[in-house]
Amino acid sequence: MIINTGGRTDTVQYYAKWLLKRFEEGYVLSRNPLFPNKVSRYELTPEKVDCIQFCSKNYEPILTDLSKITDRFNTYFHYTITAYGQDIEPGVPSIEKSIEILKRLSVVTGKQRIAWRYDPVLLTDKYTVQTHMKTFSYMAKEIAPYVDRCIFSFVEMYKKLEINMPELIPMTDKDKDMLAKSFGETAKSNNLYIQTCGTNGDYLHYGIYPSGCMTLEIMGNANGISFKDLKHKGTRQGCHCIESRDIGAYDTCLNGCKYCYANKNPNKAFENYKYHDSNSPLLLGHLNETDTIQQGNQKSFIGQRQQKLQL
Repeated sequence: MIINTGGRTDTVQYYAKWLLKRFEEGYVLSRNPLFPNKVSRYELTPEKVDCIQFCSKNYEPILTDLSKITDRFNTYFHYTITAYGQDIEPGVPSIEKSIEILKRLSVVTGKQRIAWRYDPVLLTDKYTVQTHMKTFSYMAKEIAPYVDRCIFSFVEMYKKLEINMPELIPMTDKDKDMLAKSFGETAKSNNLYIQTCGTNGDYLHYGIYPSGCMTLEIMGNANGISFKDLKHKGTRQGCHCIESRDIGAYDTCLNGCKYCYANKNPNKAFENYKYHDSNSPLLLGHLNETDTIQQGNQKSFIGQRQQKLQL
């Protein structure tokens, strides 16, 4: 099975101590977001976990101790660094600081296990097509030598986003084409593999490949292991990712990003944070008497168990 640490919240930035504790103790509990009294238990051991998929906007809190995980498990890291400032991403470090941290992360993990995420790409009066083109070009030159690939996607216009970001300017097909052309040219000039994720447009003629951001091929190549040939069902239209188990919780990310889909609103996350106990097997709170714990399905996707690649 694949463990996902960053789909519901930025676990690495705000819950690093808890995350390290869970791997130290060898298990984690995850509450079902639709049926809160149902709790799944997952064993966090190399025998039960094929790969750990990280996603964060700031790896600094875990860098010092990250080898405790990478030395034992197959891993892959998504590092999201965008053009936006604190007006849109209040809790995220500056572009310069983020790039510096990414370079340090690459030393620990190896570049083949890091993907730079430049998403979602959205437009406002401040963050124009030209701004994205210029910022992406600057960032690509700095980041390309330290990562496996770049992944980007165009923002999805869902209802909550329209409420949280009234300044958002709808993106036209022309806007998307201009951005894709520029991104493709920049990636080529910096010898950077670039792909989309969850985006339905075809930009292969610009050197941009369609793919999932979390596929067995990507994780297998990064860690030197062979996975079974399985269908990647994805989680939504345009998604080509393999199934995973997220151990985080919604409404707990303190980054406060305006485009966030995992928080109902930023205030809710700050309210919930006071219930976090780094010693609890649950990210938020503790078990209740009415909770039902079941062992999560941890089927392996690996074709043949191999020794972990030493980097």
